[in-house]
Amino acid sequence: MSAGKIISGVLIGAAAGAILGILFAPDTGVETRRKISERSNDLADNLKNKFNDFVDSVSNKFQGAKDEAKNMANKGKEKFEEWKGNAQSAVS
Repeated sequence: MSAGKIISGVLIGAAAGAILGILFAPDTGVETRRKISERSNDLADNLKNKFNDFVDSVSNKFQGAKDEAKNMANKGKEKFEEWKGNAQSAVS
């Protein structure tokens, strides 16, 4: 099971538990709606933070792969220039 599925399952379960807990609490309707609104805002903020962390992680991994590809390309170019120089020396 992927980490994304586990995180989303935990978040959905926490949200469902919070909503059920609020709905069955002995508060007035106004108080219950306020609590639902606060908890949903908290959940939305938490989800935004998780998403931003995920995007940052993917971006960092992409940048690392991009840097590694550039390094490999530069090494290949250097090796080619070396072989080219050796071949020209052999021909001369």
